[in-house]
Amino acid sequence: MPTPLALFDLDGTLVDRQMAYGDAIAALCRAHGFDEATERWLRLELADRANLANFAELCAVFQLAVPAQQLWQEYTGFVAAAVTCRPEAVQGLAQLRTAGWTIGIITNGASDIQRRKITESGLADLVDGIAVSGDLEIRKPDERLFELAAARCGHDLAEGGWIIGDNPITDIDGGRRAGLRTIWLRGRPWPTGLATADHTVDTAAEAIPILLNETSE
Repeated sequence: MPTPLALFDLDGTLVDRQMAYGDAIAALCRAHGFDEATERWLRLELADRANLANFAELCAVFQLAVPAQQLWQEYTGFVAAAVTCRPEAVQGLAQLRTAGWTIGIITNGASDIQRRKITESGLADLVDGIAVSGDLEIRKPDERLFELAAARCGHDLAEGGWIIGDNPITDIDGGRRAGLRTIWLRGRPWPTGLATADHTVDTAAEAIPILLNETSE
């Protein structure tokens, strides 16, 4: 019998992207002496996601002499330095591993920045597999990314498992369609007509007892 599988979303679930991206933009602007207009542009453009193309556009719009690749690498470094995972979530993941669970992270985003966040926040040593949308240029809720995450954890989606995330569509509905049971971290508005999650919690740490209860029954 395979070990139970839990896939966790990254941004908004295990780490606070909003705070980290704001701190990173401020640090980048200070480092280069960018004006308020440039900082406002960055905050708007990077609010939902960030990649190298954003910085290529930044350089074009503001006629910057700094190469886009350099700005992107500096930004990913600032984000990685700013992002953290709450201690109770780290402890919860350790509990799951002790209890025999297989743990994966499934996240949308550019591969380099997402993997740096996972490493710098201390999560890399707590998980068995990582699937980032930038790996295959597919994004949740595409079932193929869930398949990749399961495979990198040594599992098959047919064996079932859980998805824990904050996005009703990409995490919860996507995971449900992939055959996973679901735990939603409330915060975002829940879309009308979307099937409810199996469980609803406020933090990733609160999902851990639910999962552990599954293996104790």
